[in-house]
Amino acid sequence: MAKRSRFFLPIVVAACAATAAGAAHAGNFEFLAAPATDLNRIFRLDKATGEIGACQYGLTDEGSIGVTLCYRSGDGAGPQAPSEYGLVASRHEREGGVFRVDLRTGAMSICYVLKQAVVCTPPNK
Repeated sequence: MAKRSRFFLPIVVAACAATAAGAAHAGNFEFLAAPATDLNRIFRLDKATGEIGACQYGLTDEGSIGVTLCYRSGDGAGPQAPSEYGLVASRHEREGGVFRVDLRTGAMSICYVLKQAVVCTPPNK
């Protein structure tokens, strides 16, 4: 029995390490709904690069169940300097955008959908 547990323990440790590595990798994105109460838009942020996009539900003319409409990263919404980024929503009930914050420097940008793309203001603090 003692021999068996000696071989079993390294397998359990390796499995736990693989699971922890997968969980860390799975946390690369942050998602946040726009504060507007009449808008079904969700913003997606790559927490390492600061790249931001957005998706929302859309109706179709055919009367089907609808489609997911996604907006690419446009001006200022692409990858930024490597850092640690987060999303913050204002409490304004009609605000359609979100704040992208650099958690290391404190710089912020306002990001929103404009002409079929997500755009962001230049970072400032």
